[in-house]
Amino acid sequence: MERVDRCVVLVDAGYLLGAAASLLAGEPARSRITVDHAALIQGLRERAEADTEQPLLRIYWFDGAPDRVPQPEHRRLRVMPRVTVRLGALTRSDGRWAQKGVDAAMHAELTELARNRACSDVVLVTGDGDLLPGLMSAKEHGVAVHLWAVQAADGDYNQSEDLVAEADERRVLDRAWITKAVRAKDLGGVCAPPPAPRPEIAAILSAPLPESALAASAERAAQARTQAPTGRNGSTAPPADNGAEPHPAPPGTKTVPTPKDLAGLRAPGTDRQPAPSQPPGGATLRWSSDKGWVERPGGGPSGEPPETASLPTLAQLTSAEQRWADREEDITTVGGDPFEVGQVFARRWMERLPEAGHVQKLSVMYPRVPHRIDGELLRYAARFGLLAHKDDQIDEHDRYAIRAGFWREIDVRAAESA
Repeated sequence: MERVDRCVVLVDAGYLLGAAASLLAGEPARSRITVDHAALIQGLRERAEADTEQPLLRIYWFDGAPDRVPQPEHRRLRVMPRVTVRLGALTRSDGRWAQKGVDAAMHAELTELARNRACSDVVLVTGDGDLLPGLMSAKEHGVAVHLWAVQAADGDYNQSEDLVAEADERRVLDRAWITKAVRAKDLGGVCAPPPAPRPEIAAILSAPLPESALAASAERAAQARTQAPTGRNGSTAPPADNGAEPHPAPPGTKTVPTPKDLAGLRAPGTDRQPAPSQPPGGATLRWSSDKGWVERPGGGPSGEPPETASLPTLAQLTSAEQRWADREEDITTVGGDPFEVGQVFARRWMERLPEAGHVQKLSVMYPRVPHRIDGELLRYAARFGLLAHKDDQIDEHDRYAIRAGFWREIDVRAAESA
């Protein structure tokens, strides 16, 4: 069988993106970086064809996923031309995520390509020494092996030395190349610039916590102290780091209120009263962005006030054709950053509204998102895996970022129509 003169790229995504995160953000957590996958794939293709002087056959993207279920980035990648995604398992052990089966899948693909003479050159983007037997087997079948490394943050090797020694050619993807498609998130975790705070929300955030929140914090702290285990000398032992929430600050300490705390605050300039733990009599409304009960007299049968109940949801405004186009856009162009997700949702909702007045009606309700729209917004965000972090506990920081992006788009449209 005659060998075909073309190149194949095998990418260990855990190595490529982890090393890029170390280089750009100082730690290997992929959550610290934002990736433009289309630009990254194009960059890999162009560099591979230039280095090997052969046309590209295919890029194989090897990655781990919980239960081998494709994540949003995998769905975007596998619809790109000349890209094939291979998934191994992603398991959590001792508080850390680890890939299982990825190196074995890469080894099998490499040896199969070489045995079948499907290509003349193979580019390996990996640092795993377990691929050494596959690399040597490919060489024995007459395939030229190009080993690419990501520039190490400390300037040293981040690859197996045996792998480096056996490769026919070696290339280092430096910071300048990496930053064409990858960038570090800012410390706040929101990749887009945060919206300027409105005066009313600034006043809420600068106000002290409700008395009920402070009292509850003090009660929880007292209970934690009385329930803490005692040491051998009778002293109270520090609590174990089991991933639970840290003890709240003592009363009087200045902290940023949570959405539940916001529910206990009246509008600026009025007396603040704690929100009851149970719904009081009369018309009330529970806002999913507050997690608390807020007095809203005049609510309809559904519990929502008329100005909220008249706002249509995105699902009600979306046709079957638009739904298909939305899914295509989600897969191919939406990066999945929390702030961006909120913006995309708000943009679609506003573009399909039959009445421009709906935007102004929603705008005056800031910072609280109506329950039906807020629930739909968070369900949309769940498609991108944004609400399942830290052992499936909801990441409240992502929720803030999603809503911040939502309100940024509402503000822009409200200002244009004012």
